[in-house]
Amino acid sequence: MCAAGRRWGRRQRALLWAVLLAAWEAAWGQLRYSVPEEMPKGSFVGDVAKDLGLQLPVLRDRGLRIVERGRTQYFALHGKTGHLVTAERIDREQLCRLVKKCVLRCELIVEEEMKFYEIEVEITDINDNEPSFKEIELEQRMSEATAPGSRFPLPDAHDPDSGRNSLQSYELSGDEHFSLAVQAGPGGDQRPELVLAKALDREEAAFHELVLRAMDGGDPARTGTARIRVTVVDANDNAPVFSQAEYMVHVPEDVPVGSTLVTVTATDADEGANGHVKYSLHRITEGASELFHLETETGEITLKKNVDFEDISSFELEVQARDDGELFDAAKVTVSVTDVNDNAPELTVSSSLTEISEDAPSGTVVALLHVNDRDSGANGEVRCSLDKDFPFRLQSSHGSYYSVVTARELDREQVSEYNVTVRAADGGSPSLQSSAVLALRVLDVNDNAPVFAEERYSARLAENNAAGALVLTVRATDADWGQNARVRYRLAEGRVRGAPLSSYVSVQAETGALYALRSLDYEQLRELQLCVRAEDGGAPALSSNVSVRLQIMDENDNAPQVLYPPAAAAAAAWSGVELAPRRSEAGALVAKVVAVDADAGQNAWLSYELAKATEPGLFRVGLHSGEVRTARSPLARDAARHSLVVLVRDHGRPALSATATLSVVLAESVAELLAELGSAAHEAAAPGEPAASLTRWLVLAVAAVSCLFVAFLLLLLALRLRRCHRQQLLPPDSGASRGVPVSHFVGIDGVRAFLQSYSHDVSLTADSRKSHLRFSAASCCDTLPARPPPDEPAPLLGDEDPASALPSDPTPPSLSKCRVTTQASQGFHGQSRAQWEKVCSVPQGITQRNLLGNHLEAVKWLKNRLESQLQRVPDSGSMSSFE
Repeated sequence: MCAAGRRWGRRQRALLWAVLLAAWEAAWGQLRYSVPEEMPKGSFVGDVAKDLGLQLPVLRDRGLRIVERGRTQYFALHGKTGHLVTAERIDREQLCRLVKKCVLRCELIVEEEMKFYEIEVEITDINDNEPSFKEIELEQRMSEATAPGSRFPLPDAHDPDSGRNSLQSYELSGDEHFSLAVQAGPGGDQRPELVLAKALDREEAAFHELVLRAMDGGDPARTGTARIRVTVVDANDNAPVFSQAEYMVHVPEDVPVGSTLVTVTATDADEGANGHVKYSLHRITEGASELFHLETETGEITLKKNVDFEDISSFELEVQARDDGELFDAAKVTVSVTDVNDNAPELTVSSSLTEISEDAPSGTVVALLHVNDRDSGANGEVRCSLDKDFPFRLQSSHGSYYSVVTARELDREQVSEYNVTVRAADGGSPSLQSSAVLALRVLDVNDNAPVFAEERYSARLAENNAAGALVLTVRATDADWGQNARVRYRLAEGRVRGAPLSSYVSVQAETGALYALRSLDYEQLRELQLCVRAEDGGAPALSSNVSVRLQIMDENDNAPQVLYPPAAAAAAAWSGVELAPRRSEAGALVAKVVAVDADAGQNAWLSYELAKATEPGLFRVGLHSGEVRTARSPLARDAARHSLVVLVRDHGRPALSATATLSVVLAESVAELLAELGSAAHEAAAPGEPAASLTRWLVLAVAAVSCLFVAFLLLLLALRLRRCHRQQLLPPDSGASRGVPVSHFVGIDGVRAFLQSYSHDVSLTADSRKSHLRFSAASCCDTLPARPPPDEPAPLLGDEDPASALPSDPTPPSLSKCRVTTQASQGFHGQSRAQWEKVCSVPQGITQRNLLGNHLEAVKWLKNRLESQLQRVPDSGSMSSFE
């Protein structure tokens, strides 16, 4: 019981030490496993996931893979279980025929963490090969004089297995004359020798058949056999002798094929056939036999194929010199291959990133590199380097691994892609180099805000623009890439004249085009200050602002506005009157027209000119001042009232204008001014009927003329009565009027008013510029248009039929025809009616407009004509002179 407990404790301690050893090796990034050779594909080697402490889902996420340096991939990682398994059938004898311990190495690369773990797998031997001889039929010649105890070397058997499965022993059977002796070689190998145990007698037996067996230590054991035929010959006294027991040859690995490496020499003291020596290779491996050739006659050893120091650096050959009497001597030839720098460094990218974020911290591993040079010594010493212009550096890792790490922070906006060249150079002379290129793309991080093309923008827009008009386009660029560089525009919040800024302008989010949403008015808004924000598509988004100044340009869309005289005064006819003394001199200031224009610049430059005046030439207007001054001194014949129309014009294109009406009264006294104002107020009573007012004035003028004519008739009647009175004293010679009292006539300075009842009728045409009075004698008299009586305006204006109002006279319709008939109701000495007719011509220059403006002069003219007729009455002596 105690012994069993001790054995159990030893097993537990051994297991604990194995676990601790595995944990220590895993912590240092190295795993060790062993697997027998000749295992089928997919056989279990080791539990990598468990040994590294990795969970199964992590294996897929972190991108684990197995990397081997040889041409054949012998191992693989099972993705679901995390086991290391065999990827191919492994033959230890093929991989490690010259090495006692066969170890295959591979690396486990963790892509995500840029880490690696070395894995060593020892390939253990199984007894899958039996010992074998190079020649299974051997012939040995011996002289019958050979002394017992003599030894003759036998060919070795070869077993590629190792350990107990390798060659262990030899056996000889077949004849009592011979025995077997096994000697230990310099490398610990067994060398069989044939020993002559009993003297030979050719006459007794000329041939002896022997069997040599080679056995390994496997379970079960495997054997190999060779048949030996010993021929007994006559006596030979001397054996060949080599000049050197051992030959040492140093050969560079680049020695050309066919070169003589060494010449071995042996001599034999015998003469004749017994002194003729031939050379042969006795102990040589299969690989060496393919590389070297021995000339049997001369002893020259030449090279059949290129040797490679990296494959085999040393060869041992055993050369035998044998004469015809089958006596021999043996010498050892050692060929040492010296290294030549014929292998460039092997630079392998075990793992690398293809993309890296530009905000990756300094020291981030970008790639894992493995460097190997098959040469030795200085030729195998490798130095790695990077170009200095790149922000990366090399960092030595475990073993022959190097890691490429970032030396500083990256900036994608400066360099978006890197092609990093890693160079590896050995220490040979001349040095050999190799390189590998790492292609690395820098991923963008939203670390740049949009930048506008200009620090500030300004634009001009004419007022009265169409809604939706393009104002300008702002443009911002983002140095980032992809979504981080996608720029969108928007307006910053603001208010203009109490309204949101967005109701005035808008910006297109994708293009940055700024549009006016409404028609802008320069008179209301002359400048618009706004801010446009450009924002990228990153997370979080970055933005920048730019100020935009929009100037509204004036257009000539406002006509001048007259401030003085006010429009109300102009509508009230003479309510706003400017007084000018009749004795004013030329250049005297009468009034000033004041006007403004809401536009600006040239559109607001105003000029004044006199468009219309009652008396042209009497007044003038300052071109730029608007001052109304007298152009000359007023004359007595100038009208008292003047209406001036002043045109106010701006300088826009096209020009806009307005008019101002001024009323100017020429007066010397207050009474005259009041009389004119009263007359103007009476005329303004019916401002809505200008045609009726004109007709009324014409009728009044005709009435006044009629009154004067009646007065003239009364005067003539008085003179007639006087003459009749004189004729009473003289004999009557004519039918003078009788019985008409003088009280029927009243005279005032030649203007008489007939007090008797009388009647007259007047007919007018409204479109005439001349007026005609037709008396009872059907004679035509041009006179002033008269104002119709207030109670009968309609017939004079055409309520009646115009054809009935006109007589059958062929006078053109443009003339106003007036017919005045006066009839005395009594008197004239039995005559029932007295009709007087007279034609009086009015000057053609007196038009309806002039008559309306200065009817008093027309009345005076008619009065003068009547008085001239009265002066002619006494000279004629009768009334017939008036006919």
